[in-house]
Formats: sequence, structure tokens, C-alpha cells
Amino acid sequence: MTILDLVRAAGPLLWVLLALSVYVVYLSAARAQALSRLGADARTLVERARAVTAESGPQAALVEVDRAAHPSPAAQVLRAGLARADRGVPAAESAMHSELLREDARLYAGLGALGTAAQIAPLLGLLGTVIGMVRSFLVFSQTTAPTPAQLATGISEALINTAAGLIVAVIAYVARGALRARADRIMVQAEQVREDLPSWLTRPAPAPVPARADAPMPEVALTFGGAQ
Repeated sequence: MTILDLVRAAGPLLWVLLALSVYVVYLSAARAQALSRLGADARTLVERARAVTAESGPQAALVEVDRAAHPSPAAQVLRAGLARADRGVPAAESAMHSELLREDARLYAGLGALGTAAQIAPLLGLLGTVIGMVRSFLVFSQTTAPTPAQLATGISEALINTAAGLIVAVIAYVARGALRARADRIMVQAEQVREDLPSWLTRPAPAPVPARADAPMPEVALTFGGAQ
């Protein structure tokens, strides 16, 4: 029996499962590509911004962050905090919190859909199983002595749909778990920036080094010898 024969034996519900599998694979690949771009390491940028903030202030550090155009959530949270630093630490913290919520939605987008697909696929497979078994029992009700070929149609439909539903569910669960773990690692770096930036802004500026006073010029006594 070829694959085409299996598809025909499984009935129309298998086409729904095949469409769902294509959607799961496409969404998983798209989210993996997006997380690969957003997961660029921002530690070098954060350290440079910390040094510039200590030396020249948050506005100079903001210029450095804007020039880098880093796509990671950590860089976006850093930019939001530095942009409000001139209004005080509470304003910077509020801006970073709002930006963190936006980045959270961007990082975890699509994971809910994968979870829903992982839950629906086994149910669709179970529905196909029930339909196949009903078809087999109809053969018994219509024929006093059904042949194995007559019974095989319903049984094949039941088993194929069950297997297809489980395969789609496994793919969706594995992809969702891997993508969530990747998003969690990216979000940890953004959370670290939110925790560290207020300490940069409240750190006292280094005291200026007092200028060394010039040494006083020595006094020179001039004596003129008069005529005696």
C-alpha cells in the first residue's frame, strides 16, 4: 500500500491534520528565525553603555545605543531606560517595564498557537478513530458475514488518523518547548538590564580632582651697594 492509498483510506479528516502539520512546521520555522535574530548577544553593548553613562552621562550612552541599532530585547529595554533617565530613576524604571512587556509579547508570539495545535491534533486523530470504528460497525449492521476487506476500510481510517494526530501533536509540543526555552534565555538578559540600569543612574559622579596650586615664586632680595 502506497502513501496515496493510506491517505485515501484515512478519509477527509486526514487532510485537516495534514494542513495543521504544515501550519505547525511553518510557524515553528518562522519563530525560530525571529528568535535567532532577537537573541543576538547584547552584553558588549550593555557594558559599553555602562561605561559611557559613568563617564559622560545617560544621554551620551543613548547615542551609543541608537548608533548600534541592536535588535535584541535587552537593547530595547536599555534604550527605553536611557531615554527617560533625564526625568529621574522612577521614570526610567517605568519606561523599561513598559518596554519589557512589549518585548515579552514579541518574544512569545506564536507559542500559544503551537500549544493549541498540540492539544487539537490528538483530538482530531481521536475523532478520525471514532469515525473509522463507526464505519466498521456499519459494515456489521449491513452485512451478515463481512469480509476482512470490508472491515479494513474503517479500521485503516481509525488507525491512520490516530497516528497522524499523535505525530502532529509531538512536533508541536517539541517545537513549543524549544522555542519557549530560547525565549526565556533572551528575556533573562533583558530583565538583567532592567535591574542594573537604575544603579548606573544613582551612582554618584566621581569627584573632580582639585587643581594643584602653583608653587609660590621665591622672593629674591636685591641689594644695591651705595657709595661710602
